[in-house]
Amino acid sequence: MTRNRTVHFAFDWWIIQKRFVYLVIAIFALCGLAAGAAVYVWKYGNPFKNVAQMKHPAGARFMSFEGDVRVIRAATREMIPASSEVELYPGDTVQTQASGRARIGLADGSTLLVKPNSTIIVRDNARADDGRKTNVHVLVNSGQLSVRTEQQQEGTTNVVETPKTKNTVGESTNASFGVNPEGTEEIRVATGAIETTNQAGDKTSIRGGEYVSVNNSGRLSAAQKLLDVPQPAKPHDLEQVLVGDNGAANVALKWQRPQSGTPSYYRVEVATSPFFVTDGKVIERDQLVATEFGASDLRPGVYFWRVRATAASGQASDWSDPLKFIVTTRGTGSQVAVSNLSAELLGGSIYIIRGKAEPGTTIRVSGRETNAATDGAFQIQVTAGAARELTVEARDSRGNSSQYKVSLSARGRT
Repeated sequence: MTRNRTVHFAFDWWIIQKRFVYLVIAIFALCGLAAGAAVYVWKYGNPFKNVAQMKHPAGARFMSFEGDVRVIRAATREMIPASSEVELYPGDTVQTQASGRARIGLADGSTLLVKPNSTIIVRDNARADDGRKTNVHVLVNSGQLSVRTEQQQEGTTNVVETPKTKNTVGESTNASFGVNPEGTEEIRVATGAIETTNQAGDKTSIRGGEYVSVNNSGRLSAAQKLLDVPQPAKPHDLEQVLVGDNGAANVALKWQRPQSGTPSYYRVEVATSPFFVTDGKVIERDQLVATEFGASDLRPGVYFWRVRATAASGQASDWSDPLKFIVTTRGTGSQVAVSNLSAELLGGSIYIIRGKAEPGTTIRVSGRETNAATDGAFQIQVTAGAARELTVEARDSRGNSSQYKVSLSARGRT
């Protein structure tokens, strides 16, 4: 007897959400596009290969600054103080006040020195991906700007613009541009060369050792021999001068004639501020024919002095770098106490010297100088070379001086 066998089939039903189906379709579509793009590139090449390579780098940066330096952002018009973290982008404005100056590094390796009471705008600071081509463009609205360029790659441009001129700066060039309050301008080229175009379209080449002035109508003068900066000779930087019996000192200021150009006369200024702000000026003497001047009746304190020359044509040299001297009384013989003296290695032969002393104490190490703060703490960065120890000199306001030795280990103590 044959039995009928019944066969049962079990079906498992899967519930698939609609968005999962869409996701699968999207993945297949993207895979198809990627495959098509790969085939296109293989057959016809990269469609973006001719796109311009110029781009903005991270931004121009402050290499150093001192005093009151401000940045105005182009996008927001926000004003912020300068700092080592602040980057400068196209359109940003840098303003230095009477006490400020700043050194800025640009994409092509050139450096800008923005002098006090100046305003500049970074127009462009672009560099190619391969680093071989850069476009740098800076506008000087007012004040003085010095530019130093290095060797440049082919196709690189470095432009300094003023209200009346546009200047293409060549490689290995050291030049300065001045925009005066009365509307005139000055161009000085110490080394290298620049190509200058005025508002009328007239082009002029200015070579190393030449000076050109620009009048209010934008006309350039004939090139003159550049009048170099007279070099201060005495008192030298950080020199100490003792007062006389009357409680004041007479200081002989001496300088050397400029190495190039013929000066007609000199101007000397002595101030209590390294920025020579109006309130801090103690002595201003002009029309000096000799290369020395006696500064009299200087009371104990810290002073700065500088000198510049003027030619018969009216061309004035740049100011010399200010030098510092100290007028002090004779010491009483007391020791100037310094404690917690240490040296910390930053790298190579660069050290930070730290310690504590009476507030206001002058600390001098390796030709560099600082003052102890209100809490007595001080620190100063120095380059030691191959020396194993340094001499730290401490001087108080009463003319007393003491010396200490600090060893130069990774972190040494006396």
